[in-house]
Amino acid sequence: MNNPNEYFVVPAELHDDLVRRAYIKRGYTNEEATDASRFCHSASRHGIRTHNGLKALHLDDLFGSKVGGWIPGAEIEVLPSRFAAAEIWDGHKKLGQAVAYKAMDRCMELADKYGVGMVSVDNATHYLWGGGYVIDAAQKGYIAYTNCTSATSEVVPFGGKTPTMGTNPHSWGFPTQSAVGFPIVIDWATSTVAMGRVQQFAREGKELAPGWAVDAEGKPTTDPKKATALLPFGAHKGYGLGLVDELYAAFIGGSLPSIRGTTRGPASEKRGSTFFFQCIHPEAMRGHDYALGRTQEENLKICLADILGQGNEACILPGQIEAQSAKLTDAHGGLLFTKAEIEGFAHITDELGEPAWNIQNFRSITL
Repeated sequence: MNNPNEYFVVPAELHDDLVRRAYIKRGYTNEEATDASRFCHSASRHGIRTHNGLKALHLDDLFGSKVGGWIPGAEIEVLPSRFAAAEIWDGHKKLGQAVAYKAMDRCMELADKYGVGMVSVDNATHYLWGGGYVIDAAQKGYIAYTNCTSATSEVVPFGGKTPTMGTNPHSWGFPTQSAVGFPIVIDWATSTVAMGRVQQFAREGKELAPGWAVDAEGKPTTDPKKATALLPFGAHKGYGLGLVDELYAAFIGGSLPSIRGTTRGPASEKRGSTFFFQCIHPEAMRGHDYALGRTQEENLKICLADILGQGNEACILPGQIEAQSAKLTDAHGGLLFTKAEIEGFAHITDELGEPAWNIQNFRSITL
């Protein structure tokens, strides 16, 4: 029986190399595979179990190189724009993680020059956990934001019964290291739960919470194996936030959400996702009237201290759990996986023609 508090310490080099070689095996370039491996490492290090290497390669199984949906080795095309701080890219169905890292890097370059930078990506694929990209930018000193439309539509609009929207995440990162010791990161899917967590619960034999999902007939279910669609969090509020991504996508060039990732509809319709990235240099926001002569950095720190004071000292900040997970991971000298996840990697080793990982080779810890 699985112990939900037991984890196994996998050397990062072993994990990263396996993931990289799996992507190369599927036809991706070494650069793309390295970006994918970097992403999966980051997700695992920060405790994002719903978007680790198992999820990343599973998405490639469903939508990517194996079915011709994503194009290994595709080149990004930078399209004409009359706005110096804003770029428009055609991703040409290139691997999403590789596009996302490049887009956020470009936003930082633009922000250094113009105070703000944005990159919109059409004909995109899937970049998985948006938090990873904004954490990276925030750690380098930028205020960062990204959203995307999901690879397929699996969320029912508020008051409806048919899934016509994606899980459509939003991710913000703020460079608050000097104030609280880590970047504040607000990152969520706009569904009540990510489909990756539903899949995680199915692997681990857990039930879903009521109000998370519906079955094929649109009826509420707590069985992760019967869940076929998700509900928006916060009723109309989550629905509105999910709609934001679809509106960004419509302005960029994304097409009908209900057929995204499928073969339904006219052959001439587009079925890809869209990405949006933005970085702001904090200096571009610096006002000239901080109380008591405080600097911007001092003002940030005292405002956060005020929020968490006055009896709120036990509250946590968004991004704190991810920062703690990264610290815990580093302290144990490897990436932490459950027994079910270790067993899940057999799918990848088998594809590479290698023996499955032997769980007895990994040190066990209980958290």
